[in-house]
Amino acid sequence: MAVAWRRPVVIASVAAAGLLALWPASAAPAVPHSGVTYPVVLRSGPRAALGSRELGEHACDQEIERAPGPGVPRLAIVGASFTAGVGSGPGRSWAVLLARHLGWDAVVDGVPGAGYVRAGAGRPGSRGPVAAEIARAGLRALQPSLVIVQAGHDDIGVPPALERRRVEQTVGVIRAEAPRAKIVVLTVFPGRSHRAAAYRTDLAIVAAARAADPAVLIVDPLAAGWRYAHVRDGLHPTAAGSTWIAGRVAAILREHGVRPAPAGAGRGAIICGVATA
Repeated sequence: MAVAWRRPVVIASVAAAGLLALWPASAAPAVPHSGVTYPVVLRSGPRAALGSRELGEHACDQEIERAPGPGVPRLAIVGASFTAGVGSGPGRSWAVLLARHLGWDAVVDGVPGAGYVRAGAGRPGSRGPVAAEIARAGLRALQPSLVIVQAGHDDIGVPPALERRRVEQTVGVIRAEAPRAKIVVLTVFPGRSHRAAAYRTDLAIVAAARAADPAVLIVDPLAAGWRYAHVRDGLHPTAAGSTWIAGRVAAILREHGVRPAPAGAGRGAIICGVATA
């Protein structure tokens, strides 16, 4: 089952056991019939029961923008199958776990198969590449403090020059739409095959992101040799694997000054997405 959470966040390492408790299995939102795309809002916080409900188009984003009470930092996460929750299941992607750990309002958009070049799966208007996901996120209105882009594996085999150009364009758009946001680029994940081609794509993404904006934070699972629990395909994480990834990203972010919202502060976070079952 593939789950695509639509709209924003940005990321990096923490103890996996601490994050696992943030999303108990019994709290996962219900999933409709296969092939259905539905917008949901997930609430977290000391006085907000975790759950989901259907919303109209763009309504969840507007709920964040209109939310009363003390301001909560906002993040936008766009990406491919890891962000969509392939392997780990709906509501358990590293992106959702990270947003819950931080306690920030978040828009999460994950499209299986998407990259900086590849469009990925889904119907017209709900596909990648990541530039299209960023456009749907509405960064100018959201005004996120953090933006994370997770992509690369699905672009393996794309000519490096084209990959670099698309990465530079993507970073440029984020910087123009959210000039105050910290940008995180989460690159290629290690898999069982195409190792040489994967490294070529990974190097192209890293070089282009740094050339476009030296302040971009690079999180490189391939170069770092990340090892996490994965499903039979040898690539996508299990629920435990997604927890581990979220922890790693959270730790990296913490090293760069990104901290969770104070416990009990504000109204509780809102996580927006569109799930595709």
